Order: sequence, then structure tokens, then C-alpha cells
Amino acid sequence: MAFPRYEYKQAGIPTVKAKMAFSDKEVNLPKFDRPCSAAENLKRAARHDKPYWAPVGMLDLQAINPTDLLSETAKVQSSPENVRFIDWFGADWTFVTSAGGPMLTPGTQIMDDVTEWERIIKFPDLNNWDFAGPAQEFMKNSYNPNRALEIDIGLGCTERFVSLMGGYEDALYSLVVEPEACAEFFERFIDWEIAHFDKLLEHYPIAMLNYHDDWGNEKDTFFSPDTLEKLLYNPTKRFFDHVRSKDVIVQLHSCGNINRFIPYMIELGVEFMQIQRRVVDFPKVKEMYGGKIGFGAMIEGLDFYAPPPEKEEMIGMIRHTLDILGKNGGLYMGLFFTDEELLWTAVSEIYAYSSEMYAAERGE
Repeated sequence: MAFPRYEYKQAGIPTVKAKMAFSDKEVNLPKFDRPCSAAENLKRAARHDKPYWAPVGMLDLQAINPTDLLSETAKVQSSPENVRFIDWFGADWTFVTSAGGPMLTPGTQIMDDVTEWERIIKFPDLNNWDFAGPAQEFMKNSYNPNRALEIDIGLGCTERFVSLMGGYEDALYSLVVEPEACAEFFERFIDWEIAHFDKLLEHYPIAMLNYHDDWGNEKDTFFSPDTLEKLLYNPTKRFFDHVRSKDVIVQLHSCGNINRFIPYMIELGVEFMQIQRRVVDFPKVKEMYGGKIGFGAMIEGLDFYAPPPEKEEMIGMIRHTLDILGKNGGLYMGLFFTDEELLWTAVSEIYAYSSEMYAAERGE
């Protein structure tokens, strides 16, 4: 079965507006006649269940961070470049533009002894926040029913613990010297996280939940498999099991060289990994684990520091990416081109080539 490729601004082709990555600029991209909703197809891709096409983030997903919608999130402008804010647990952050993300403000430490967590840590009362008002506003004015809604729930066990302990040094030291207290805190935190997720699910039609928990740097993991097994595995699995029981996709965002944790991620029920390509060999992972886990990935071989590829070269790279990462599903793709014509060509090729590939897999 062949699917047409649309030339840039081809006459008679319906279009849809999409925002470029890391920008508010909108571009017109081809609109495809799809056999099912974006949310249904994303679930098929996540679960390796005969997807119809490989989703593309800027067309198939609508991502929001619900903390940005709550008026209770305090933000104080500290400089034209850096925004300082206090999160729900009282951690003090500064968004550092040059670093590309928020960092704990120097001197921040809520807890220096994890054995005192029950006395020190104040878990936010979810009943004190207005979830309904911002959600109604979002659903009325911003929600796009033609896309799958992805919600970023924020910090997972490791990252929340680091934020409370004032950084990785004290947090990782505590994992070693006070494992029982750490395990107790993680279980209590997941109780709160489940309640938080349930509140969100009451108000938003969530298709995919993005869970942030960095487990390594570019050299290796922050802690051993033994630590993961004994302290983080059970609470994290309990949370992921709960999310999946609601028919919501689990995506784990985890930075670093976490190759040795991928088998655990599969056991935990992670459906999509949002991880670092430059330290994890995606094709090798796909070869080893096949349909057991999926990728949020970019175009294989693309160098973002080099000039953009020519059209035919890019098409070849897209087909190569789909051939090695997209077989039997388990892939959605991110595109970061700033050239509108390249974006148009890329989304057209991804949709057509992946649709042909998946139609063949279904025997059509």
C-alpha cells in the first residue's frame, strides 16, 4: 500500500498549524487523513499494537505542565535571563537560561538528615489547590482534541529527594548510609504522587504521562542496580502500575548513561523512554529488547550543530530511523528543524513511509 508524499505548499493539500520546537513560531504543515485519533495511535505505538503511523511530537502531541496552570505556583523575576521560583515542596529554584533549565538556587537545602523526613517534609495538600478552574480554562481555550494530551507530572523519587537534600552529594550519600529512611520517604512520596496523578486525571484527558527521574550522568548511573532494586524499584513500579491501570501511557524522562537500567525500566512498565541518544545506542537497545520498550527519538544521524541536511539526504535519514527503531511500533519522533520547508517534507515522509511500513506489517 502506497501513501502520497506532499510537496511543499502543494496546491489543494489541507494544512494544520503547529508550533516549532522551543519557539512560539507557528508553521503550516500538511494535514493527513488519518484512520484513527492521535491518542489511539499513540497508544498503539507505545504498546507495539499495530500502529497506523509513527507519531510526530509537534503534530500528534499536546504537552502541558500542569504546574504552569496553577496560580499557586509562585514565580519571582530575579533578572531578565533567570527566573527564580519556589516549588510546592518549598525547594528554591532558578531557571538558568545558559544551562537550559532550572537549577537549585545555591544554598537551598530543606533537609540535611533523611531520618527526620517525617518531621521536616510538608507534603502539599492537594485539596488546597484549584485544579478545576485552570483545567476548565485549558479545555475551553487551549485543548486540541486532534492531539494526544501529554502531561508532565514533574519530579520523580530521585529528583524530588535531591531537591530536598540540597543536591546530589547529600542525596546519594543518604541512599548509602540511611537506606531504610530513604525507602520510607520514597513510599510516602509515591502515595502523594498517585493522589496528584488522580487529581490531574479528574480534569484532563491524559493520554501519556511524562515522569522525570534522572538516574545518571553521561559517564554512568548515579547509583548501583542494587540501590535501584532495594530503594526505588518498588515505589516507582507502584506508581507506574497505577498510571497504566488508567489506560495512560508511561514515559520516563531520564538523563545520563543509563544502559544498565533499561532492563529494569522494562520491568517497571515504561512504555516510552525519553533518554539521551549520545550516550545510549538506540539501535542496539531496539535490537536487544525489540517490542518490550519504545523511544521518543529524533532522526538518527542528524547533527544539530551542522548545517541542516539536503532534502533527499534527510528523507534517507528518516527512512533509516523508521527502519531500525520503528519496526512493530515503539517509536514517536521529535523534529527540531527551523526551516518550514524541511519540516513540511519531514512530516510528510514520516507519515507516508511509516504508514506503508505498518500497513505491510498488518498484511494490508
